Formats: sequence, C-alpha cells, structure tokens
Amino acid sequence: MEEKITELNVSEEAVADTAAEVSEEPVVEMTEEEAAEVSENLEKLEQKGSVYKNAAEKHKHLRDELNKQTKEWVAKRDALNAQVRELVEQAGKHREERDALNQKVRESKVVRDELNKNVSRITEEYRELKGKNAPQIAPESGNPRDRQQAPPSIKQLKKEFSDLEMRQQTQVLKKEEELRIVKRLKEIESQIEGLQKEEETSDEAREKLKELKEAKSEAEAAHKVVSEYAEKAQQEHDIMISLYEQADTLRKQADDAQANFIDCKKRADEEHKLHLEQVNSYRQTDEQASTYRKKKSDARKRKTDADSKKAADDIFARFKNGEKLSTEDLMALQKSGYL
Repeated sequence: MEEKITELNVSEEAVADTAAEVSEEPVVEMTEEEAAEVSENLEKLEQKGSVYKNAAEKHKHLRDELNKQTKEWVAKRDALNAQVRELVEQAGKHREERDALNQKVRESKVVRDELNKNVSRITEEYRELKGKNAPQIAPESGNPRDRQQAPPSIKQLKKEFSDLEMRQQTQVLKKEEELRIVKRLKEIESQIEGLQKEEETSDEAREKLKELKEAKSEAEAAHKVVSEYAEKAQQEHDIMISLYEQADTLRKQADDAQANFIDCKKRADEEHKLHLEQVNSYRQTDEQASTYRKKKSDARKRKTDADSKKAADDIFARFKNGEKLSTEDLMALQKSGYL
C-alpha cells in the first residue's frame, strides 16, 4: 500500500540533502570475458579438487584397511608366539624328565653290571665244580685200543640232537635211516638226562647252581629296570622332539605373520602419506578456487549494488517529480543511502 512521503514525515528537502551526500563512486563491473574466464577457471579448479578429494578418500580407505590387517597380523603373531612359548615350556619339562630318567638308567646300569659280574664269577665257580666231578679219563697207552675217549658234554649232545632233528625235518630219508636217527635221538636224550643227574649229585655243585640261578634272576631283573627306564626316557625324548618340531612350525608361522605385519604397516604408512598429499593438494586447490568464488561473489554484489543504486535513483527521480512513494520504495532509498 503506497503512502505519501509527507505522511511519513519525510520532507523533500531532507531526501534531497541525503541524496547529495551519496557518493557517486563508479561501479567497476566485470566484463563478460572476465566473468567467463573466472567461471572456467573455477570449474577447472573444482574438478581438480574433486579428483584430489576422491583420491584422498581412496588412500584413506586403503590405509584404514591395511591398518586393520596390521592389527590382525599382530594378533595372530602374538597368539602364535604364545603357543610357541607354551610348547617350548612343555618340551622343557619333558627334557627334564628325560634327563632324570637317563640318570636312573646310568645308575641302574651300574647295579646291573655289578650283578652281571657276579653272574660271571658264580658261573666260573660252577664250571670248576663241574670239572672236579667229571669222570676221570685213563692215561693214553701205546695201543690205540687201550685209549679211553672222554664222554661228550651236555652241550655237545644237545648240538648233535639239534643237527639230527633238523636233518629229520628237512630231508627225505629212507625208512632205515629215519629209524636209526630216531633211535639215536632217544639215546642222546637219555645221555643228557644221565649227565644232568650226575651233575646234580654233587651237593656243592647243586648249591652253586642254585646260587647261579638266583644271581641270573637278579641280573635279569636289574636289566629289566634299565630297559624300563631307557624306554621311558626315549618316550620323553620323543615327546620333547615332537613338541620342539611343533614349536618350530608355529614359530615359522609367527615369523610369516611378523613379515606380513611389517609389510602391511609399510603399505599403510605409504597410503597415509599419499592421503595427506592428496588432502594438501585439495586444500591448495580449494584455496585457489575460493579466490575465484570470491571474485564471482564480489562481482554479483557489485552488480546487485549497482542495480539497487539505479533503482534508488529512479525512485528518487519519481519522488522529485511529485510521485507517491511506497514503504518498499522508502526502504530501497534507505538501503541505497538516500535516507
């Protein structure tokens, strides 16, 4: 709704005085060529900045992914090293147990060897007693018929028995020959039995034989103890070796994890460096673009101000011609500096 100036208590003289005070500074507007150049440069810089920004985001994503992998490799390495330490600790315990058992083996061998020496001593004494009780052989005469042959020993008879038995089992024999072998086997058995009884007729030899059997039993028991300790020591040794081999396998995996960790860390650092470079390039480009944005903004403001000044001049001219001014016209005059 339009209002008269006199109704707003604004006199023509006051408006005229104010208008005279408004400086008539020339408005320097940008030419179309300059505006096109600014727009073109700004568009190029914004496109360039977009490339830098996208590259920065790409390197950031890769960096974050590599850092994630780095943490995973560290966790895997630490877990493997923990397993290695546990296996090595277990292997150490089995090594200690093996060493303790080997010490028992050495101690048991000393006992066994002493008992074996005792068996050898008693065996020799027993043989001497058997020699004393052996039948005497008459001295040889000039006539071969008068010579007496020494009776075969139990060992010799057993060998003859074994040879004949093997022959009987492995060869095809005539009936007469087989009967002869069977007869001889019976004779040998009888001779062995007689000799054994003859040996046992000596009380001293019988006691010595008993002592020998007991000594052999003790020696065998001692040897069994040695074997048991040696077997247990070998078992502990085998377990220890197995654990060390497992530890070596896991240690290699841990070394591989460490190598992957170092590789990922190096690549992540490189991606971070590239990210910062792209961010820095984007900021520099954005600063350059801001200069052109400001130029465009200043040009728009100057044009707006010029348009406002021209409109105020037109309003003022109408006012001077006695036309009624609206509130909007007065505000335009005030904004342009007329009021």
